[in-house]
Amino acid sequence: MNRSNTRSGSGANLPTLRHHNAALVLDLLRVAGERGISRLELAERTGLTPQAVSKITTRLRAEGLAAEAGHRASTGGKPRTVLRLVPDAGFAVGLHLDRDELTAVLVDLAGTPVAARTSPLDLGAPAHEVVAVAAEAAEGVRGMGAGAAGGRPVFGLGVAMPGPLDHRGGVLHRVTGFPQWDGFPLRDALAARTGLPVVVDKDTNAAALGLALREPGGSDFAYLHLGTGLGAGLVLGGEVHRGVRTGAGEFGHQTLQLDGPPCGCGGRGCIEALCLAAVARGDVAEAVRVLGAGAANLVGLLDIDRVVLGGRLVAADEEAYVRGVRAVIEDRARRDGSGRRPTPVTVAGGGDRPVAEGAAQLVLAPVFGRVTDPPPGA
Repeated sequence: MNRSNTRSGSGANLPTLRHHNAALVLDLLRVAGERGISRLELAERTGLTPQAVSKITTRLRAEGLAAEAGHRASTGGKPRTVLRLVPDAGFAVGLHLDRDELTAVLVDLAGTPVAARTSPLDLGAPAHEVVAVAAEAAEGVRGMGAGAAGGRPVFGLGVAMPGPLDHRGGVLHRVTGFPQWDGFPLRDALAARTGLPVVVDKDTNAAALGLALREPGGSDFAYLHLGTGLGAGLVLGGEVHRGVRTGAGEFGHQTLQLDGPPCGCGGRGCIEALCLAAVARGDVAEAVRVLGAGAANLVGLLDIDRVVLGGRLVAADEEAYVRGVRAVIEDRARRDGSGRRPTPVTVAGGGDRPVAEGAAQLVLAPVFGRVTDPPPGA
């Protein structure tokens, strides 16, 4: 993530610069956690002057976003005051609209879930019915977390669901298996129904964002989600890579078998169709082999640092999927003759929960200067 100061040959836009600098400070407070961070450390890590940091932290404390977390010994002079983020200063709702299930979470500023609920969903129902169910779930999880929220603001609603879709406009395209959604303005419909700013993105992108925010150092990785469908979220250069048409990560629809079984996307022999068919007949070993082949292709194409597996089918047999996918990738690495270390394979855990939690981060990440595309309700 780029933490350099904003500069322009024609001069800085002061309100934008102020927001940018405050976001840099907030993000460092978020990463520091309960341990906190001193103003001097904030100045060193952001490149801001101590005076600028002091003004920003004074404003953040006045707004209830930051608080003192004690003192830390100094190398000279009086002990340094340590500041921390106030997690319950604000919240966001995240929804995962899957083909057959809806997961809703309420998370605080630190990304910690304070309430969650899961309920059945028929994504093939008429659009107004799905929107009504989604709005009710969002309101319900806000009510469940009312005690923790204590009247603090809910910054917005993040929605993650299968693609393809346009994340900038919040408009759905021909969702795989549900072409009737083509052209539906989901963001605007939910904003009108809930009164909240809404951000819409693909389920895998949301999950990848949530995972990336857990790791301050960052790395290039692919999140592969196997549930009712199969897709990928890509984090490259520390940012979620969506592509200009939100088309990146359609991992499940790469063709592995030209004369293979038909897929819901209209093609044949897609990795998603092959993998889900193997699962349906109880052949986990074959599902793992197919997923591993696709993962190895992705590693070879992008040279990423690691592969993260997630989704309800992976959660049902984590060891088999991690071990099997790792074996295929390691075999490919041995055969390519490069001598490089095989790409690690890990598991996200939590079944489908990382998607809903990542959806909430679609709203919160801009608060910390981590995402600018798209802003909530843009």
